[in-house]
Amino acid sequence: MKRSSIIYLASIVVVTFALSSCTGLKKMKKNQGVIKYTLSPNPLEMHADSVVVNVSGKFPEKYYQKKVTCEITPVLKSAGGTEIPLKMIKVQGEKVQDNNSVIKTLGGGSFSYTDKIAYTPDIRVCDVNVKIHAFVKKKFVDFDLVAIGNGTIATPGLLEKDSKAIIAKDKFVRIFSETKEANIMYVINQSNVRPGELSKDEMKALKKYLANAQTNPRKDIKGVNISSYASPDGAEDLNAKLSVNRGTSATGVMKGEFKKFEKAKTQGFFNEKSTAEDWDGFQKLMTASDIADKDLIIRVLSMYSDPVQREKEIKNISKAYLQVADKVLPKLRRSVLVANVDSTGRSDDELNATFDTLPSVLSVEELLYTATLTKDLNRQLKIYQTTASQYPTEWRGFNNSGFVLIQQNNNADAKTQFEKAKSLNAGNTIVLNNLGACALSDGDFTKAEEYFKSAGGAGSEVNYNLGICAVKKADYTGAVTYFGSACTFNAALAKLLSGNPDAASKAIDCADDKERDMMYYLKAVIGARQANTDLIYNSLRAAIAKNAKLAGDAKTDMEFFKYFNDDSFKSVVK
Repeated sequence: MKRSSIIYLASIVVVTFALSSCTGLKKMKKNQGVIKYTLSPNPLEMHADSVVVNVSGKFPEKYYQKKVTCEITPVLKSAGGTEIPLKMIKVQGEKVQDNNSVIKTLGGGSFSYTDKIAYTPDIRVCDVNVKIHAFVKKKFVDFDLVAIGNGTIATPGLLEKDSKAIIAKDKFVRIFSETKEANIMYVINQSNVRPGELSKDEMKALKKYLANAQTNPRKDIKGVNISSYASPDGAEDLNAKLSVNRGTSATGVMKGEFKKFEKAKTQGFFNEKSTAEDWDGFQKLMTASDIADKDLIIRVLSMYSDPVQREKEIKNISKAYLQVADKVLPKLRRSVLVANVDSTGRSDDELNATFDTLPSVLSVEELLYTATLTKDLNRQLKIYQTTASQYPTEWRGFNNSGFVLIQQNNNADAKTQFEKAKSLNAGNTIVLNNLGACALSDGDFTKAEEYFKSAGGAGSEVNYNLGICAVKKADYTGAVTYFGSACTFNAALAKLLSGNPDAASKAIDCADDKERDMMYYLKAVIGARQANTDLIYNSLRAAIAKNAKLAGDAKTDMEFFKYFNDDSFKSVVK
């Protein structure tokens, strides 16, 4: 560069410096240490994936120059050197013609400032600085950067996406009741069993069933009910005797089927009941009939309770009564035979063996139950997939396949199975919860929360899942309510973030997995918030012993900022 050019540039710098001195800018920069800054919170804190920065400053009396405008910009500078400028705020002296906050020369003044930025790992370890650009018209000076804080507490980021899926329960019953029924019909005013009644298909089926049940070890015949009836025509005393006699003859038939069955000899095995005039049966048959005056006859039943009067009034409807006598009354002269049997299903061993050899013979309930007999996730999945294949309209096979896939960390395939279950049962709250679990695993907390809110009533898992969403939104009080008495990492985290470290410790202590690395790490954070160095160091030692990576995390975790230079802390995280 030519000597004349160097002289020219130097003269510009001298002139600019002189002019800035005349405006008071130089003096303000020289004395900038009298400005008092406050950062809140300090360190910064991440909540709901964002960081709110509150900066306030106070200019003392006789410091601020009347014609000066200051542009104040907080700047976050990461450990890697990346600078993140926040929004800028302006203040001005008394003689500046603008609309900014005024700082008086004699009285001094202050400013307050708030900005919100998205959290990134870059600002976990950072310096919070304030940059001031002061100027009078075209003259300016840049103040030296002033550090007002360090780093960002990111403890809410420890939230685990451990949403709970729900498995659909089976309705398997090992011992279930069965009944087998047949009717013996009688001629008017007679109680003898005609041979033709014993050769009817329904009687043959009953006899065959009872014969098999007596020799089948899975069948336990509890007894036989014989209910005998007379039609509501004729004298009541005659009908009463007639119904009893019909019961006796029907019981005789049944006893013939149990000649070699010892249990049939016990008292109460045959239970007889007789109904003299079957008005209830009469009303049901009339209601179902096509008799022209059936409504009139039914009205008679409601108007008169005396059986003699009823019969008289119905017979007065002469044309209709002929149809009643032909179509209705014969069906009421009967004995109803009902065999009550307890049937025992396959044992657990038999279910497993049958699944391995011939799964097609198993019912949907047997399959769903068989899956609960193993803790092997691969076998569970195979059984549920077989259920879905054999019973493609049953939503539980698909839902439970998805449940197992989630346990196997196969979120994509799990979602496919849940979608199939949803197509079969669109409003099922269990399926909606499980789709929410998939969305949460994918990191879509908004979609997950929509599903969970639609899944009310599906189980306690829904509230737990909503608790995770509440922590993500920084609704820590709401999260504590959702988690209730749960003993999990997330429940403890929510209690800590809501300001209750003692409750957080208790939630860890009652957890089944309290010995894992992150439980100890969270205990160390609790210790830091309680200024309990023994808890900090003992917990960190245990956490790092299980997961060495946590030593590096602790070194940069602003929860432990006060201990960074402590020799004990250094020895633990070395």
